[in-house]
Amino acid sequence: MNAPGGEVIDLERVICRESDLEGKGTHPFTLGRGDWPLKGFVVRAGAAVHAYVNRCPHAGHPLDLVPGRFLTADGTLLLCASHGALFEKSTGLCLAGPCAGRGLTRVPVRVRLGLVMLEEGAEPEALAATLDPAPQGY
Repeated sequence: MNAPGGEVIDLERVICRESDLEGKGTHPFTLGRGDWPLKGFVVRAGAAVHAYVNRCPHAGHPLDLVPGRFLTADGTLLLCASHGALFEKSTGLCLAGPCAGRGLTRVPVRVRLGLVMLEEGAEPEALAATLDPAPQGY
């Protein structure tokens, strides 16, 4: 797609519109093809936008047991609803819970022309392949 000013946007790298983060502050996404696409979410932390793989480092569960709900009730932290782990929005670092000190896997993104996009050079299949196949047990 050609954007204003002649910039070409690769639509396969677009995760969501920045405006999709209004209200809830997060937005789930799936990128890639095949049996193991990259499943993640985007979160706003102040003026910045960050993205992470939707997988708790403790037991490998998705953070959102209720689809699309990634935040604590007050919206200040990310929450793994499965075991109660709490993560910083801006770093993905686990502050409390069974994986304290570990972190979420970051997905490199940028905001361009109001779109949240996967960074150039980052490939969904490669990011999905780097995930630890055997997270810590329950």
